[in-house]
Amino acid sequence: MRNPFAEEVAKGLSAKQKYISSKYFYDDEGSRLFQKIMELPEYYPTRAEMEILTQQPTEIAAALRFRGSFNIIELGAGDGLKTKELLRFLVQQQADFTYIPIDISEEAMVHLRAGLASALPNLKVNPLVGDYFEVLEKPDIEHIPNLFLFLGGNIGNYEKGETLDLLHMLWERMNSGDRLLTGFDLRKNPDLIKKAYDDSQGVTRAFNLNLLHRMNRELGAEFRPETFDFYSYYNPYTGEVRSMLVSKTAQTVYIKELDQAFDFQENELIRTELSKKYTLDEIELLARESGFVSEQHFLDSNRYFTDSLWLKP
Repeated sequence: MRNPFAEEVAKGLSAKQKYISSKYFYDDEGSRLFQKIMELPEYYPTRAEMEILTQQPTEIAAALRFRGSFNIIELGAGDGLKTKELLRFLVQQQADFTYIPIDISEEAMVHLRAGLASALPNLKVNPLVGDYFEVLEKPDIEHIPNLFLFLGGNIGNYEKGETLDLLHMLWERMNSGDRLLTGFDLRKNPDLIKKAYDDSQGVTRAFNLNLLHRMNRELGAEFRPETFDFYSYYNPYTGEVRSMLVSKTAQTVYIKELDQAFDFQENELIRTELSKKYTLDEIELLARESGFVSEQHFLDSNRYFTDSLWLKP
């Protein structure tokens, strides 16, 4: 039986407009490259959200209004760097909670667990490895309050229909009174956004090209990454950053796992990522459309980013 990665590659590369889901960026090498992206001077979202979680943990904790024990369930935890500040505050307050990070990268989870064991030895941690769409279908979440975290602006990586599907799935897994804290990158000067997604050091380019390397490693594909280029653009009218790979030449690529060859025309595109930027009004509408009550927006000092708290009524 084919693995999900192989199935989605077959579907995406057979489409009229070729694409690969951005969730496949994050193998171990992709996760390492994304850590480098977050350290780039052009990449403001990480710093903006870090400011929120570092400077406003008291306000966020107060807004939860949980009594007694609770869980914090983080989707796409990565290295947990931003979350660590909120966790540290809650541990210092002697809150009774368990942290349940979920990430597709096993390496990221190993590093996260080791880092938390050192930094916050009293923290109860239960890491889960896998696609959070799949992982969340398996465990029965205890009937104690849960705070779900979906940080980093990851919600912007989904098309509108997919965003609503994800939020509805989360809504169904949540109990009445649970809360969801989601990171949204806000609309701002278009030049700032453009530079954040096409950095001068070429790390974002390598991050996208790693998709080809990953298909070579895991699926026996015969991509020659040097025959592809990276392109990204921002549309300030829609708030969408679109990233893609461009075939520099007409070529045919065989993928052993699929026993299938795919033809590429010169300058043909493979769509790799959407990164949607929101207005506060759009965030409020999204909450209503997915059955949540929007309670509070926590913004950084530049108003570049918000961590928005929603309630499942």
